Amino acid sequence: MIPKIQKVLYATDLSKNSAYAFRYAVNTARKHDASIHILHVVDSRPLAESYVLLHTSPTRMDEIRQGTREDLATKIEARLQEFARRELKNDPETLKRVASIQIVFGDPAEEILKIAATMQCDIVVMGTHGKGVISHAFLGSVAEKVLHRIGIPVYIIPIPRDDTDITLGEI
Repeated sequence: MIPKIQKVLYATDLSKNSAYAFRYAVNTARKHDASIHILHVVDSRPLAESYVLLHTSPTRMDEIRQGTREDLATKIEARLQEFARRELKNDPETLKRVASIQIVFGDPAEEILKIAATMQCDIVVMGTHGKGVISHAFLGSVAEKVLHRIGIPVYIIPIPRDDTDITLGEI
């Protein structure tokens, strides 16, 4: 028997066309009567933050993180509402499936793994852009790291390079 899917973790980088993968999260949630938890990880690994810390205090860095988190949450919610208006106009009840929107700081792959385990998600949906000359042969680094270490199913959705009709707008 196939396990019941009750919680879908949709991990997004908020890049152009990333809403394309959200459609798969929505479809899965509909088919399984599941909730959707949206996660965006702001990359704050030491190298990324060390430069900022050279020019500001740790207290100011905490203020910057909090302001960024609140700003991103507001923007994600606005984008989600726009997506719902267009994509879910015939099914507004689906928007109620979105149970949480989280913005965390850290290593993207590590945070996806941690949140999926903590929330006891049944499946992860995430997009990948593929990079480099032979992008068709390799997954994105975050998707690859998640796949190598996670213990639940993961839908890896190739994000189209061309504009799609499923855009949530730029941040």
